[in-house]
Amino acid sequence: MNVKIEESWKRCLSPEFEKPYFKQLTDRVRSDYANPALRVYPPGREIFAAYDASPFDSTKVVIIGQDPYHGPGQANGLCFSVAPGIKMPPSLINIFKEVSADTGAPFPADGDLSRWARQGVLLLNSSLTVLEHQPKSHSGIGWEKFTDATVEALATQRENLVFLLWGSDAIRKGEKIDRNRHLVLTSVHPSPLSAHRGFFGNHHFSKANEYLVAHGKTPIQW
Repeated sequence: MNVKIEESWKRCLSPEFEKPYFKQLTDRVRSDYANPALRVYPPGREIFAAYDASPFDSTKVVIIGQDPYHGPGQANGLCFSVAPGIKMPPSLINIFKEVSADTGAPFPADGDLSRWARQGVLLLNSSLTVLEHQPKSHSGIGWEKFTDATVEALATQRENLVFLLWGSDAIRKGEKIDRNRHLVLTSVHPSPLSAHRGFFGNHHFSKANEYLVAHGKTPIQW
């Protein structure tokens, strides 16, 4: 199957494209996008935006989200990110609060995380599509298998990556990552419901950069 995705990822994940689950997944997703009674996010051209923005060999840090934002105009294919001009969701505001407290970086003017992605931060959702106002509506249709394969490829074929896993879903997705080979940092989710129970003060952003520098890599400008 010819999937429009960045070339290094296409080479890495090509076995997945030929598996029965991926055919079923793409059939379902295409059907939902084509259904005039449904609205699906992100726009179709941005489904693989996280991969396109952070090629396989350039990825240094992986952040795992749940599924795209499900409100109009919010999702842009990068987890936790919104385009300039879109109101920042509460979890993203909390992420920026921790970045600022941890690293001293100023609070940004917008919620566009493509500036992180261009530095090698893979902003990966577990499910890459969602129905409007229906969180997790495309969970269980095959995306999790595909993004599990993504995490496994990075964990087994690359060295000294940083995985930032926030919340139980993301932590489960990283269970098989070799902690001797990569830095895996976990905490509660940055949602307002949980951020005060351990996301604030986790220092994940400075710890990630310390690890990258220690392994000869350029730190992220958070």
